[in-house]
Amino acid sequence: MTEGYLVPDLPSGGFFREEETVKRSRFIVTVGRAASPEAAHAFIEKIREEHSQATHNCWAFNAGEPGSTAQVGASDDGEPKGTAGRPMLTAVLHSGIGEVVVVVTRYFGGILLGTGGLVRAYQGSAQLGLEKVPTRAREVLIRCLVSMDTAHDGIFQNLLRAARGQIVTSDYRFDASYEILVPEPEVEGLESGLARATAGEALFERLEEEAV
Repeated sequence: MTEGYLVPDLPSGGFFREEETVKRSRFIVTVGRAASPEAAHAFIEKIREEHSQATHNCWAFNAGEPGSTAQVGASDDGEPKGTAGRPMLTAVLHSGIGEVVVVVTRYFGGILLGTGGLVRAYQGSAQLGLEKVPTRAREVLIRCLVSMDTAHDGIFQNLLRAARGQIVTSDYRFDASYEILVPEPEVEGLESGLARATAGEALFERLEEEAV
């Protein structure tokens, strides 16, 4: 799994939006994050419902790494074939951003743009959103289980902070037990550091990974 590529820096369910007018037609670009085709389609439907009175809601997405075509999709949504979805997808694939979905909503202003004008308008709107949407590096976190004598709890907390980890759940009924999330590059150092600090008494189990 590739780490570190750029993804939209948006809250869960959030989006970024810009608008421009081309020959009296309103073009509204809405950008979101989608780590799967299912998430992309759910986002698209949400925007379609919001702009149900629009002339068109054209879209494109790449639910994988930047430039990858393994999980992509696009739609002209009633515009002439090849004038919206494909140009938008080209912008998505050349943006350097992964796990991204773009919807361009058009409210027709009464002036026909022609095939070339539509391509420029839809691709330009997509590029506008992709250039301005805030981004951050995607990070893989490893979910782990840790159990130790409560006497080592302070040392563990210090090591976890240094490893940029976070506690998901805690249990003190017997020993001090934690379910934690730790950035993948930091896991080995945390595990070995905890083993040294507790003379090998701490139990450390890696469970699964998840991307954020």
